[in-house]
Amino acid sequence: MTKDTDEQQTRMQAARESFSGKTMTETQIRQCLGIAGILNAEIHRSGSFKESLVDYAHAFARNEKFDAQRAEVMIRDIYGADNGETLNQTRERLMATEETLPEAARARALTCAETIGQLIEKPPTQPFYQAYDRAAVTLATELKITQTGAKALMKETFEAKHGKELYAHGKELEEVYHKPVREAEIAARKAEQLQTRSRSRSMS
Repeated sequence: MTKDTDEQQTRMQAARESFSGKTMTETQIRQCLGIAGILNAEIHRSGSFKESLVDYAHAFARNEKFDAQRAEVMIRDIYGADNGETLNQTRERLMATEETLPEAARARALTCAETIGQLIEKPPTQPFYQAYDRAAVTLATELKITQTGAKALMKETFEAKHGKELYAHGKELEEVYHKPVREAEIAARKAEQLQTRSRSRSMS
């Protein structure tokens, strides 16, 4: 049995033994674990989960014999079993860390902000939004804060050091380095599609 399989079995067992899990089918547990993973990712991204929880609870209940309110309870229970803490505890933990960051966190935030330009410039080039997100995920993971908090910290430290907005800086680089490459890729793809259509017509 592989490590991934062992981990999946452990997660399933913990979910089965939760209060709601004891009454759920295997498929329902797997669905809830999937939703729990999405909610965990959303908390780490934005520091919020309530709207997503409501949306997923309604979707989960749609083809079941229970209502959205019951579905929400089930999702919360499975989340707790899978993560060892409630949805709100995850959120509060990240928020508390953001409020008590050491001064060294600002230096690290600036370094991450400055890597965004490198990600845009160097092949394979990427647009600003992807480079920005990648740097935010890296910083948030290291500091154990939300990605929204990481982005705010990067923007603040970059502007303080360089006297310009991080967004404006990134978009300028995108225009110079990423846009021409992307436009060339689109043109090549269109040419390939036209060639494929021409071949198809000639064969028919």
